[in-house]
Amino acid sequence: MTVTEAERLFRIGEVARGAGVSVRAVRYYEQQGLLVAERSPSGQRLYRQDAIPLVRFFQQMFAAGLTSRRITELLPCWDSGHTDAEQRAMLRAERDRIQAKVDDLQAVLNRLDEVIAITDTHP
Repeated sequence: MTVTEAERLFRIGEVARGAGVSVRAVRYYEQQGLLVAERSPSGQRLYRQDAIPLVRFFQQMFAAGLTSRRITELLPCWDSGHTDAEQRAMLRAERDRIQAKVDDLQAVLNRLDEVIAITDTHP
């Protein structure tokens, strides 16, 4: 029996490389209950193919300031594409919080552009 690409399991190093993170980060996500690994007969962690985009998603959410607990709450939305009213409210609240951060960063970027424009006129 051959294993198709969709059925192939990935070792932890492959997941880490594919997602652009450290092996330690992948282990952390597993410890937090965000990622599930199967075990090979020799005890190696093996992950499904969807582990790579999931790890990328975790990285993005952590970078946006979400906690592992909040990300755990988001996972059913990611998996099923469906939400209940409470989940939608949480998603909207997180989006609003992130938008406020984006707005603040945009204001900082605009100020830096002003400073650059001023300094460009002086040698």
